[in-house]
Amino acid sequence: MKHKLELIYFKMRALAEAPRLLLHYTETEYDDIMSWEYYGKEWSEIKYKVPFRQLPMLVVDQKHEICQSIAILTFIEKIAGINISDPILNAKANAVMQSAQELFMPLNPAINFAVGDSFKKKKEDMMPFLNTRFEDLERALKDNDKKFYVDDKPHGCDFAVYHHLDLSKLLDTKLINKFPRLEKFIEDIESIETVKSYLNSRPELIDVSVEPKLVIDGIAHPTGVKKT
Repeated sequence: MKHKLELIYFKMRALAEAPRLLLHYTETEYDDIMSWEYYGKEWSEIKYKVPFRQLPMLVVDQKHEICQSIAILTFIEKIAGINISDPILNAKANAVMQSAQELFMPLNPAINFAVGDSFKKKKEDMMPFLNTRFEDLERALKDNDKKFYVDDKPHGCDFAVYHHLDLSKLLDTKLINKFPRLEKFIEDIESIETVKSYLNSRPELIDVSVEPKLVIDGIAHPTGVKKT
């Protein structure tokens, strides 16, 4: 059964990115909609009405609202037919996905919003954690001895990890160089044609640490939750 899917989010490269990557990888059609376009109001006016008061949210068939990025990823896997049936492998994939999710704070807010001395301080403070978590993620790949975290085809957990590794390059271009297995993982994800096509066409995140902006249809917009 084909569903009408609408992914609702803001002007930032954060929690909606892994679902977008998975949607493009599986060639699942969806509409990417800014919150103010979907609701017709600014976020501050409608936040209290949204489940869990946060986005992203995947609206299915203009009726069902699925919030929380991990829930969205697992739903996409299911409808795309790439969900993991083996309970042990599925649990391991969920562990990887949750470990990647823990990278959200403070990496995503720092990249999308922090500037000047605040950016430098956040970068300094998070580096020990990023190094440790990247070590863990690299070891998990090596221990599995597969192309990706579960098998030789990617799943939701892989795109959750990829998003944060990719984002870390905007924090420190050399950080990932210390982890050759993760570098190979990035190359493998980016070599997938449907993913490559999306990466080449998605809004570019520019002026990180100075005045972060997303370039949408050729126009640079300040990151955030407000319409510009």
